[in-house]
Amino acid sequence: MVEISQYKTLRDDIAGVSVAELAANYGGTPLFVYDAAKIIQRCAQLRPVGVVRFAQKACPNIAVIKLVKEQGVLVDAVSAGEILRALAAGYRPEEIAYTADIFDQDAIDLVVGKARGCVVNVGSNDMIEQLGLRLGDSAKGLEITVRINPGFGHGHSRKTNTGGDLSKHGVWFEQLDESLALAKKYGMTITGAHMHIGSGSDFEHLATVCGAMEKTVRALGPQIKTISCGGGLPIPYQSGEEFIDLEKFAALWRETVSKLEKEFGHSITFEVEPGRYIVAESCYLVAQIRAIKKQAENLFYLVDAGFTHLARPMMYGSYHPISIARNPANGPVAVDEEVDAVVGGPLCESGDVFTQSEGGYVEKRRLPAARVGDYLVLEVAGAYGAAMSSNYNSKFLAPEVLIQDGVAKLIRKKQSFEHLIANEIF
Repeated sequence: MVEISQYKTLRDDIAGVSVAELAANYGGTPLFVYDAAKIIQRCAQLRPVGVVRFAQKACPNIAVIKLVKEQGVLVDAVSAGEILRALAAGYRPEEIAYTADIFDQDAIDLVVGKARGCVVNVGSNDMIEQLGLRLGDSAKGLEITVRINPGFGHGHSRKTNTGGDLSKHGVWFEQLDESLALAKKYGMTITGAHMHIGSGSDFEHLATVCGAMEKTVRALGPQIKTISCGGGLPIPYQSGEEFIDLEKFAALWRETVSKLEKEFGHSITFEVEPGRYIVAESCYLVAQIRAIKKQAENLFYLVDAGFTHLARPMMYGSYHPISIARNPANGPVAVDEEVDAVVGGPLCESGDVFTQSEGGYVEKRRLPAARVGDYLVLEVAGAYGAAMSSNYNSKFLAPEVLIQDGVAKLIRKKQSFEHLIANEIF
């Protein structure tokens, strides 16, 4: 049975801990709060699908990465910094995959040095050449994987479409002969194929992806031992939406794997590389309402969190569930009622609005009537929330708290002014 999402607009707690208590104990707001149970649940649901590799770019806090590791999940890194985070979380190099379209100097230094043994998943043929030149004779016998652009893509936004001729990602499917030739030149072998073309749960489209994977794996040859569909497992952001049917998803890929195993005469490992699916629902961005004002016919709730904390609404027009948590200091509410409100942040930017659609169109949201001092909670914020945070307007990065078994623990301190300017020279 497919799970249906349900989000409420009024809450007192997160994972059993009072919202007001969390704000009081961890330096006020904004504050990211993670529910460990949600992360553990999603990891468990994915185990039957195949080998699970966490796309840490969605949420790179080391405490979160360690929690995912404890669930038996491998990890993906897209930069030198992410490789180092994975190592700091306790992963061995062979449990890490480096997936990128280029090697910058820091990354290539790591994969031939401290992180030697990690899976190198190349997204351009120049990466094969550069790795071969750097390793010289020691490149012989090295196994690498290749990310393939099949010529088409998919995604909830044009900015998240990671396939097709307008995408920078992956080796173009018609250039795989060059990939094979370059690998052979340096004595390396391409033993894995990776194909991530964007988020979505359109199974007709997924069948096309599976077909493209079969075709490109045949072009690469029978030495292929691993195929990865990348990530892209969606989660619902609105009440009443369905979660992806994981059984159907797995069945389509099992069919593809079975065909290739029969043709090649050996087993093939299937990997899935989710980020959003594992962490999105676990996180709540707690903000405080600092002003309520009427602009003509529009009511604005203005909070102390902005797109410096959660960029997705401004970048993609993404929808996030919103709830109100009453502040006990405000006293009891005389009458519970709902209003249509626009939710905006504190930044000196007109685009700093959490209730907007793609294209920057401001929208109203039906929310409980609130007072200044009450808390406003932006939900399903675990994927690309803290990960995309910035210091624009010299705003401080928010602290992060993880709740596990009813116990809250600080996993990132609130940024200080001293830390904000630590690398500046004056």
